[in-house]
Amino acid sequence: MYILSAAVPIFSVLVLLVALRLPASKAMPLSLLLTFIGCFWVWKMPFVHIFAAATEGVVIAVSILWIVFGAIALLNVLKKVGAIEIIQQGFTQLTPDRRIQAIVIAWLFGAFLEGASGFGSPAAIAAPLLCSLGFPPIAAVVAALVGDSAPVTFGAVGTPILIGLTEGAPSLSPTEIQAIASRAALFDIAVATFIPLLIAMLLTRYWGERKSWREGLEIWPFALLCGASFTITAWAVCTFLGPEFPSIIGGLVGLGCALLAIKKNYLMPKKIWRFKNDEPQLLPHGPSRQQLLFAWAPYFAVASLLVLSRIDALPIKALLKQITINTGPILGSNIQTSFEPLYSPAMIFIVVAVITQLAAKQVQANVNRKTIEPDLQTPWLNALKTLLPTSIALMASVPMVRMFIHSDINNQGLEAMPIVLAELAANQFSAAWPIFAPFVGALGSFVAGSATFSNMMFSNLQLAVAQQLNLPTTNMLALQLLGSNAGNMICVSNVVAAASVVKIAGSEGQIIRHTLLPMLLYVLAAGTIGLLLV
Repeated sequence: MYILSAAVPIFSVLVLLVALRLPASKAMPLSLLLTFIGCFWVWKMPFVHIFAAATEGVVIAVSILWIVFGAIALLNVLKKVGAIEIIQQGFTQLTPDRRIQAIVIAWLFGAFLEGASGFGSPAAIAAPLLCSLGFPPIAAVVAALVGDSAPVTFGAVGTPILIGLTEGAPSLSPTEIQAIASRAALFDIAVATFIPLLIAMLLTRYWGERKSWREGLEIWPFALLCGASFTITAWAVCTFLGPEFPSIIGGLVGLGCALLAIKKNYLMPKKIWRFKNDEPQLLPHGPSRQQLLFAWAPYFAVASLLVLSRIDALPIKALLKQITINTGPILGSNIQTSFEPLYSPAMIFIVVAVITQLAAKQVQANVNRKTIEPDLQTPWLNALKTLLPTSIALMASVPMVRMFIHSDINNQGLEAMPIVLAELAANQFSAAWPIFAPFVGALGSFVAGSATFSNMMFSNLQLAVAQQLNLPTTNMLALQLLGSNAGNMICVSNVVAAASVVKIAGSEGQIIRHTLLPMLLYVLAAGTIGLLLV
């Protein structure tokens, strides 16, 4: 009975969203209700503790909505001032091949954004950018979510390791933490190098006219170049410099390699691939350098400010973190959380959006020789309207997750629900634990919506199981890191946020059906490597 109750938050999401195809705005409130029943009637959690966990979830949901609002507002402003149209023309002139566009934006640009900020912002930027280039909305979201996987190990300037792994397994020394991070990056050379190729194959199979895996496979030389340029660089940076900047530097090196290969027509496919009924027109000359600089300047500004605001040595980080909304102990429990609105990536999105809008109006006024009153309302009002269905889904899903995680306070003397499930898996599959270790990491990210939370939740369990079964602890914890990356592809909060940005709220189940296969391939490949190295 207890096992069934612990599994309800997971299986209810899969059944309602993926099998029954309900929109998240309906599926997540139902999942919340079922989880509450399990927590109260089966797990015997005190009602006050359940309410405290749910309240924590509401605060976290608000922080996610804040990021989504900033991303939507920035996109709306860029559309209004014509920047998106220029970017679209620039990419079409550079290469009209949709497979290559997806790899450059979802994998490499997304990796850089993940390294700089994390917390769902890469998909929130990459998905609408791809959509604006002419990608079908679901294809754009799937590509962005699959691309935002391996870079998560070192996302947000190393947060999943420096906070998630360090706090999740406090007995580990800094030297051991560094060794685990380097081992995870080494494993990813053999696993994540193939993710760009997988992105291309997903596009051609599900959104191509011929529904062919083979058309995606045709660009394997370029895809593997983009994959290896990131993973090898990330491993080198992690090994010799530490876990803070592998995704940032790896993304930049990969972008440089990709753009150089495109410019020199090196490793390029012989045939251009487009979506069905998709015939982008190549302009005679394309946008000028000044136009491209204007269009990309907001993204450069966002990326630069994200990096600068995450460096401890600079005063910007401390300044932005001065304002903190802290709940304190909720209802006298040990549950508390905080929200730093200025330090959130959302504030950077909003500031850049406002500056871009005002600057564009000033340029237009100079050209027309008259004063033009800037329209500051429309993009922001539209962003608020877009958030409505997302708010319902997140305000239900995140409290559900926090109740699931905080279920260790109960009158039955049980561990928290995710720990019970993970221990059951460890007992049942001990002989082949390396295969299942990354699945545990993916489970954590799926339910918690964060690789950092997954590492905090399960690192100590992975360490204990490895010691009990006499397995190499460095490898097992590296597999935990890779599994937590994979879970980001299907975690509900990321899916809901990305779907909201491209205005397809209600399609979350369809998105997860497309990202479930890449997630499974990722964890199986990582687990197989772990098993071979035992």
